[in-house]
Amino acid sequence: MKGKLMLLGIAGILSYCCLSCQQTNSSKTTPNDSVAALMDTSSFSTTIDTKKVYLYELTNKNGVQAYFTNYGARLVGLWVPDNKGKLCDVVLGFAKASDYNNPKEPFFGTIVGPFGNRIAKGKFKLDDKSYTLAVNNGPNTLHGGFKGVHFAHWVLKKADQSSLTFTYTLPDGQEGFPGNIQMEVTYSLNDNNELMIAYRAETDKKTVINLTNHAYFNLNGEGSGTILDHQLQLFANQYTPVDSTLIPTGQLIAVKGTPFDFTAPKAIGKDINTNDQQLSYGKGYDHNFVLNKDKEGEWYKAAHVVGDKSGIVMDILTNEPGIQFYSGNFMNEQVQLKNGKKDSFRTAFCLEPQHFPDAPNQPNFPTTVVSPGQVYQTKSLYRFSVK
Repeated sequence: MKGKLMLLGIAGILSYCCLSCQQTNSSKTTPNDSVAALMDTSSFSTTIDTKKVYLYELTNKNGVQAYFTNYGARLVGLWVPDNKGKLCDVVLGFAKASDYNNPKEPFFGTIVGPFGNRIAKGKFKLDDKSYTLAVNNGPNTLHGGFKGVHFAHWVLKKADQSSLTFTYTLPDGQEGFPGNIQMEVTYSLNDNNELMIAYRAETDKKTVINLTNHAYFNLNGEGSGTILDHQLQLFANQYTPVDSTLIPTGQLIAVKGTPFDFTAPKAIGKDINTNDQQLSYGKGYDHNFVLNKDKEGEWYKAAHVVGDKSGIVMDILTNEPGIQFYSGNFMNEQVQLKNGKKDSFRTAFCLEPQHFPDAPNQPNFPTTVVSPGQVYQTKSLYRFSVK
């Protein structure tokens, strides 16, 4: 048995619907057979905007538990073992589905799109035709606008013992984006404690697509305090500097000799208070890093992070050209987390593999244009171990 999928919390009834699992030796069992659910599943038995919301669980033979909801195709909790063997929830989230219907803090754990990150002034051109988008972040569009895919009710297309696939079609013109965009996201959990997210999309009109996941991580555990002592390494010799509204200038700048140099592991907080214009614009780190494309098998190395208290290590691998690093600068105790703590300042970080921000308006950036007949495909892997 490689893993287990549970569909949890339907119409107020706590219901465990374990899909069939294949075993190579039926006389053997795995820790999955006695794993107790770590979330209050009944709190996800609800409706939002008249549509049903469900909770799903994937586990592996090591007892790792990952929880998802179809509301935003979100990752809502992820328990992995620390260096003492204790399961630790490294993804911030909420205890009930209705808390995710929150316009002030809408991006916890969600898929963002159709264009993750920012588009300058909510405008771009394709074939000399101008498009105007919903502006939801100062003068810019962020993560698809007010009604991006983060507030969508995704449909579970298929599931097995180790993966589940959500689908959603963004209607033509929603938030200003052209095309009926058919999206598919697959989460897979294997016995090597690797969570993979694979993305696929097609469109009936030329459009721009840049999907990613917006999980907030704390490798010491949700609500455990600051992330500034986490050790971070980014496999990037360059980053894309921004203007005062966090739109890239179009330049690729070397990180060497700057606070943005994470080419060797260092504490997130080591240089975060440096007198630096880029840090002042983001109130800390909120920047895209240009990956070196160092290979590990089929993947590019993106990030290596170590929790200073837990010893939990997270390695991120991807086939995207960049990764956005956000150090939790705008977290300000607006929401309550699963364990009752608040989302306090810099108590989580985000690392989002993706194409570069504002790519539709930056001809020297890797393109995000997708035409009818093309298939958008990308994937990222989050590997957990201990130090």
